[in-house]
Amino acid sequence: MDVYSIRQPLGVVAGITPFNFPAMVPMWMFANAIACGNCFILKPSEKDPSASLYIAELLKQAGLPDGVFSVVQGDKVAVDAILAHPDIKAVSFVGSTPIARYIYENGTKAGKRVQALGGAKNHMVVLPDADVDMAADAAVSAAYGSAGERCMAISVVVAVGDVADPLVTAIRSRLPKVKVGPGNEAGSEMGPLVTGEHRDKVASYIAKGMDAGATVVADGRNHALAKNGDGFYLGVSLLDNVTPDMESYKAEIFGPVLEVVRVGTYNDALKLVNENPYGNGTAIFTRDGGAARAFQFEAEAGMVGINVPIPVPVAYYSFGGWKSSLFGDTHMYGPEGVQFYTRAKVVTARWPDPGTSKVDLGFPRTR
Repeated sequence: MDVYSIRQPLGVVAGITPFNFPAMVPMWMFANAIACGNCFILKPSEKDPSASLYIAELLKQAGLPDGVFSVVQGDKVAVDAILAHPDIKAVSFVGSTPIARYIYENGTKAGKRVQALGGAKNHMVVLPDADVDMAADAAVSAAYGSAGERCMAISVVVAVGDVADPLVTAIRSRLPKVKVGPGNEAGSEMGPLVTGEHRDKVASYIAKGMDAGATVVADGRNHALAKNGDGFYLGVSLLDNVTPDMESYKAEIFGPVLEVVRVGTYNDALKLVNENPYGNGTAIFTRDGGAARAFQFEAEAGMVGINVPIPVPVAYYSFGGWKSSLFGDTHMYGPEGVQFYTRAKVVTARWPDPGTSKVDLGFPRTR
């Protein structure tokens, strides 16, 4: 008697992806899905649809059979059709938390597997013993890369104790060196935001923070391109003395605005991380191995960095958050991605010798 398990593909699965990484995020999904034997339908963001068509063309050139990878363009109408279609067995999503919740609730109601990754408010805790220059470099890189329009961006620096003043000074000194401009211009490090509406929404949080008592150390609204540029530009912004009751702190700004919250102790910093409704990623900067080890277990987030500001894991681990940053039971790509796109089957096999069969009203037993 032999007992073993196998994993088999679900059939047809779908991915609904955001504007900010129109190639990378779909590849988190369809690579695993197709490798596991499924056919994949991609519904990209309507804000940048062309990347998905280029991916489809490249896959066709590589020899992928017709129908294994399909692209469906559209907005909410297309999303709702995917969620309702009985032949689509699973849906993967990356986007904002309200939409992630909508995708999860409606997809599961239709009997589908759903992994829906939502928003983030990632905190970077800096302890007094940290390398201030290293922490400042990391904060600037992680806050303003991709104009802050990524779910793993650092949006809050939590400065513990007397590290706050030198850290803010170090961050401020680096901001004028960030080159804002179009991506096809040599030397540009940070481009425009995705739409004018979003740019104005991000800029509004600078005003709200200032009105609530935060110190505006750098105001991206004053950047030359923000005033007269041909595009939806906003310069790098830094708000100091932010408190958890401020609207700018509570919101996922999703733009080039970095906030600094000052606290007295490690426990105060940990409380901020754990009480925040989001739990995508977090980081700690310290030279203290004991503090780092405690933080990796105590922080309530799906991905933790130790002296690493954006702890996106390599592909043989999985990507995903906790709390309102993830709806579903499995993270994306890696081992959990394989689990998501397959289902288990257990086989019990027996090859008896002739003449050994007999009536047995009990369960068969292995030996």
